[in-house]
Amino acid sequence: MLNYTEEIRKQSAFVKLLGLSIEKLENGVCQSKLKIREDFLNKRKIVHGGIIYSMADISMGVAVYSTLKKDEETATIEIKINYLKPANKKVLICDAKIIQRGKQIAVIEAEIKSDNIMIAKAIGTFSIIKPRE
Repeated sequence: MLNYTEEIRKQSAFVKLLGLSIEKLENGVCQSKLKIREDFLNKRKIVHGGIIYSMADISMGVAVYSTLKKDEETATIEIKINYLKPANKKVLICDAKIIQRGKQIAVIEAEIKSDNIMIAKAIGTFSIIKPRE
């Protein structure tokens, strides 16, 4: 998914800053990967929750984006995340998938794992933005 990773990094300086890559993208499903850097760690040497949250938000948004028509956009309405275990490994993987998609709203879930152990679970609501007439 190198091309899509490059495309999303062009659209979002924040995605580029994080170094997030899209590993798999299908209709309503996105898998992303993030290599952990020293500056992502808190004083306890575990990944800061904001990094994990950002990874979930981006991955869920990309999952929705994969279902949009050419002239549609998406935006986060809200996300709830549960942090289950500390993340202190070198790589995080996020699997996001749409669980309900309507005309104006999509509900997406994401699981963030480190070494195949779930460290966080998120559910989000995203708007489907249609062009103004």
